Amino acid sequence: MMKLLNGALLLGCLLISTGVMALTLDEARQQGRVGETLNGYIAPRQQDAETQALVRQINEGRSRQYQQLAEQNNLTTAEVARIAGLKLVERAKPGEYVRGINGQWLKK
Repeated sequence: MMKLLNGALLLGCLLISTGVMALTLDEARQQGRVGETLNGYIAPRQQDAETQALVRQINEGRSRQYQQLAEQNNLTTAEVARIAGLKLVERAKPGEYVRGINGQWLKK
């Protein structure tokens, strides 16, 4: 369990480290271009190329991180992603979008 918590810190660093891109994850969240989902991955709310590229990059990084955490904690990648998804949706800031269990976007 401690490894999972340490991994969550690594995940947090991964989520913040998007400064090289023209559009950052924080900017996309604030602009309502993307939202968090319960499956642990972000989803686009807008379909432009810049948003799609950001979503692809973030989700690929998350997938690698989830796989690593799963191996360290004897869990499946899907289990780790689901745990992360719950936390990420819960931690979304006011004004950001999250996708509810019904598949609808909600603005926090």
